[in-house]
Amino acid sequence: MTPVTRETLHGCLTALITPFHDGQIDEPALRALVDRQIAGDVDGLVPCGTTGEAPALSAREWEQVVAVAVETAAGRVPILAGTGSNSTAASIERTRRARELGADGALVVTPYYNRPTQEGLYGHFAAIAEAADLPLVLYNVPGRTGVNLLPETVVRLADIPAIVGIKEASGSLDQASQIVNDAPAGFVVLSGDDSLTLPIASVGGRGVISVVSNIAPEAVSALTAACLAGDFAAARAMHLALFDLCRAMFVETNPVPVKAAAAMLGLCTPEVRLPLAPLSETGRLRVERALVAWQATPAPRSLIAA
Repeated sequence: MTPVTRETLHGCLTALITPFHDGQIDEPALRALVDRQIAGDVDGLVPCGTTGEAPALSAREWEQVVAVAVETAAGRVPILAGTGSNSTAASIERTRRARELGADGALVVTPYYNRPTQEGLYGHFAAIAEAADLPLVLYNVPGRTGVNLLPETVVRLADIPAIVGIKEASGSLDQASQIVNDAPAGFVVLSGDDSLTLPIASVGGRGVISVVSNIAPEAVSALTAACLAGDFAAARAMHLALFDLCRAMFVETNPVPVKAAAAMLGLCTPEVRLPLAPLSETGRLRVERALVAWQATPAPRSLIAA
């Protein structure tokens, strides 16, 4: 296993898409994606998160994706498996299973739909940390879950040694700043929004769990490396070069646009599972234009012609 600690968690971690072919997990494509990410210098991989369509995977498929990612990575980078649900008991069980499968840590989303209070959120994450024996990264994405894990609650949770950091996707730089300012030294804040990687790094963030790195691992890795080195002039140039591509990846519900982009680059099919729908024609043109405009991404001739 690759240790995941407050000292080692940093940089670009890719929120892996789950490739499908005719309704089934495309295991060869998944293995190729993992290898491509590692060749692109990413610092970690996150299978079975939001971008991996975890809610649409069966229990068997979830295990398959985590096991394939762990086996293919072979210790070259840490694997943080998405294990959260809206049931504390189920989250504990899945986090324990992730450890058995060889994952190095777990990304645990706030419970969706139940809308717990802050005390309920604290109890949920504390119970998982106590029971699962695996490093945890909190995942706050209120736009998806309907509940915001407030900075005050994060700071309380940061006193639990097994909770090493947070993927902060509230879209609030103020919220990220408060966590960095008030949490114990070393607690890791990772951006959960590609377009906010640089702003969050400027106030003390340590990297990103990225959607865009599925198609541009080298560029996002270089951006986070520049941030961590304190070279914000270089980081700003990379941020601006990637900015339109970042926006295009969210023109419709994630991961629909990034899977379409991956298909355009020949990495996998664009297939998503219901209730997600394929990218609209307007969305497809927007993604194509962003890929062509992004000069650091080698675009297929068909895209240039379009």
